[in-house]
Amino acid sequence: MWERIFEIVRKELRQSLRNPRVRMTMIAPPIIQTIIFGYAVNLDVEHVRLAVMDLDRSETSRDLIRKFTGSPYFTLLGEAQNDRAAQDLIDRGDVDAVVRIPVHFGETIGRWHQSEVQVLLDGSNSNTASIISQYAAGAIAAFNQDTLRGQQNERLVGRTTHGAVLLAMPNIRLDTHVWFNPELKSRYYFVPGVLVNIIMIVTLILTALSIVREKEIGTMEQIMVTPIKPIELMLGKTIPFALVGFADSVLVTALALLLFHVPFRGNALFLAFTAALFLLSTLGAGLFLSTISRTQQQAMMLAFFFIQPAFMLSGFTFPIRNMPQPVQWITLLNPLRYFMEIVRGVFLKVIGIDVLWPQVLILGVMGVVILVSSALRFHKRLD
Repeated sequence: MWERIFEIVRKELRQSLRNPRVRMTMIAPPIIQTIIFGYAVNLDVEHVRLAVMDLDRSETSRDLIRKFTGSPYFTLLGEAQNDRAAQDLIDRGDVDAVVRIPVHFGETIGRWHQSEVQVLLDGSNSNTASIISQYAAGAIAAFNQDTLRGQQNERLVGRTTHGAVLLAMPNIRLDTHVWFNPELKSRYYFVPGVLVNIIMIVTLILTALSIVREKEIGTMEQIMVTPIKPIELMLGKTIPFALVGFADSVLVTALALLLFHVPFRGNALFLAFTAALFLLSTLGAGLFLSTISRTQQQAMMLAFFFIQPAFMLSGFTFPIRNMPQPVQWITLLNPLRYFMEIVRGVFLKVIGIDVLWPQVLILGVMGVVILVSSALRFHKRLD
């Protein structure tokens, strides 16, 4: 039995490596996706193009502007004289934000009254606008803190002169520590997820095409007259692409560590074990698609219809907790969701089976169910 399986595996590997398109499918996607998500897909906002509309032109308004320009995130590009000019700057895309300081701003603050500052944002990119809004809130909060400290000092001096003593107002100092990704680099979030997508894409597509290719080129009839059993043919067709999946996993992990310096804090053996469980799902899905397809083109189209929803509902880009509740229930049936959580936990956190055992258990059960169900549909016949 194992001799026949070995011969099928060897034949499949030789046939796949001899085909230029299959070779490109094995090698190109891991490298291209890793580079794209590591370099091009970047949600970090580091250089905010800023303009100011200072209608007050007081020392206090200039202090506020200095809080923005002193931040490493803002670059002051110009000044708007009126509302129309500010709107034109945003409409043309020359700036990302405009800080509008009203008339009598300094006088209002000097009387210890509350004043308002307007921050106009380009909301065409909601994620960028949200981050810039947080940066602006931080700069204004720093200005408020300095202003409050100055007012407290003035009151202390004034009350002490008249013989009264004013106790200092309570003050809370915020000390924030970011775990697992201290620099908040988006590549640390995206690149580990590429590993999940590569395993799914490569193994599912190649497995789906392998059996359909036998039907198209007419070699299935030759296989049918051999003593090979269906289980042997199934194993011989899936094992080569499981090896390809592991090889691509090693390639993506090496690129993540050497090229993008993504931290790897977990256990490599645990990652390999969970990858094997995930392969049960992808190989089973590819095998299922091969049994319901009659041409390679049909198998390819069905594979992409499966890959796109699974990718979007995996939590790779969009947090699952932000999705509508019915959609969150659908994601419970997506194996990518659980492997995505495992991979990011292994890369960025020092966690293993003691924490991730629910995801490992669900991934294993789903893999076995999908593979067994697909194997039951698999028959050593043309139809």
